[in-house]
Amino acid sequence: MSYSWATEFCDLFGRCVDRHRAGETSFANWFGAGDKALLESIGYTEQEFFDFVDDHCRYGGDPSVETALLVAAVRRDYFNVVQQGKRSGKVVPPSELPPKPAMMDGIPWLPRVMAKARAKLRGEMDPDTMYGCGGDRQFFTSHDIHPADFLRVVWAAGDDDARILNFVKTKSWA
Repeated sequence: MSYSWATEFCDLFGRCVDRHRAGETSFANWFGAGDKALLESIGYTEQEFFDFVDDHCRYGGDPSVETALLVAAVRRDYFNVVQQGKRSGKVVPPSELPPKPAMMDGIPWLPRVMAKARAKLRGEMDPDTMYGCGGDRQFFTSHDIHPADFLRVVWAAGDDDARILNFVKTKSWA
C-alpha cells in the first residue's frame, strides 16, 4: 500500500484519458506493470478503470476523475479491511442483477444500484457491468447522492436494505 496511491491513480487516469482521446479506445495496451500493480493493490480490474475513463471521455467529463478516485477509495478500503487484500473470485453476472425498471418503495433503479454497489464493494463486477454507468449516474443525480457515499452506505448497511432505502429518502446516515 502506497502513500501516493491516490496521486498515482489520478496520473494514470489522466494518461488513459489522453490515450482515449487520441483514438486508443481499447485498453489492451494502456497499463504497464506498475499500473497493474496499482490497480491490484486497490482491488480494481483494468476493465473497471477503463469504464470510468471511457464514460469520462464519452460523456463530457462525467464521471470526473475525482468521482473515479472516491469510488476507488471506497473499493480499496473494503478490499483491504473486509477482504484483507484477497479477491472473492466470484463474478456477478448481469442476469443476477435486478431488472432496470425494478423499484423499491416506488424508487426506480434502487434495487439494481444496490446490487451493483454490493458487487462493486466485493470486486465482483462482471466486465459488461459498470457501477456508476449512465443509469446509475441518473439515479445518483436525481437523489443528490454521490456514488462513493452510496457505496459507503451500502457497506455500512450490510444486508439491511431498509437502511439503504432510508438513506436514499432522508440523506441521513442514522
